[in-house]
Amino acid sequence: MIAYAAQRLVFVVFILVAMSLLVFAAIYALPGNTAAIMLGQFATPDSLAAMEAKMGLNDNFFVQYWRWASAFATGDLGQSMVMERPVAPILWDAMAKSTILAAASLFFVAVIGIVLGVVAAVRRGRPIDGAIAIFTYLGISVPEFFWGIVLILVFASWFDLLPTMGYASLSDGIGPFLAHLVLPVVTLTLTLIAHVSRMTRSSMLEVLQSNYVRAARARGLPERRVLRHHALRNGLLPSITVLAQDFGWLIGSIVVIETVFAYPGVGRLLIFAIQRQDIPVVLAVILVITAVYALANLAADLMYAYLNPRIRYGRSVG
Repeated sequence: MIAYAAQRLVFVVFILVAMSLLVFAAIYALPGNTAAIMLGQFATPDSLAAMEAKMGLNDNFFVQYWRWASAFATGDLGQSMVMERPVAPILWDAMAKSTILAAASLFFVAVIGIVLGVVAAVRRGRPIDGAIAIFTYLGISVPEFFWGIVLILVFASWFDLLPTMGYASLSDGIGPFLAHLVLPVVTLTLTLIAHVSRMTRSSMLEVLQSNYVRAARARGLPERRVLRHHALRNGLLPSITVLAQDFGWLIGSIVVIETVFAYPGVGRLLIFAIQRQDIPVVLAVILVITAVYALANLAADLMYAYLNPRIRYGRSVG
């Protein structure tokens, strides 16, 4: 288990290095450079040349990458060209807001998705199973931004019940704080609830047809006890690991939702930086999102190994 965890950590580091090289190369290949963006279109050739020399933009690609990566590894994420502030505090503030959104969404996905999946499996072929199936098909088929627009129309435009944009901190009061989270959280959860409930239903159906569950029923155990002590633990195993992966997916897909609801998280920061060609911010945000996604996958793998000791990860390559 320790060997497997170390192996996967090395793989995560490799992914981050590869992604940083890819993003840095893409930005390096863009027409113009950071100095031209900073000085604007009316910069003189002399001032442009002086700024390029000062920033080291005349060095080759690998020298520039090494200089940036070395600083990044020590926690120096650079300086925002647009906001003229260090990138690190801007990014961590946005990341904290996005984490609140993702954690709240994941909580409701876990509770509602697993409950719906278990109910659908236990009531297989009955009307409630069909209703849950229709809901999951809709949740998977319809993109998040559409749900966001529908929720804004219903709860903000028609009934004027909830705010449609922005963020309120806890210092503003628990009511405004929760009110600003409701619509983005509901939008994020709809697709993932469908995903988790389908996974749970499929896994539970397989477990309910297994020999050890049939043996428990043959011994005359009550159905509730069979479900609680024999079926749920193994049936929920895939769902629990999928939830860990979904946290990484939430941080990645949050870009669209934060744009729809003007929520000041890491996704909106990324869009802001791309629109204004704020390269240090773009690099930092993309790498942090990649790191979160990779670590979420690592957590899912380790959780699966812990919950299912039959998996011999120590001999696996990953």
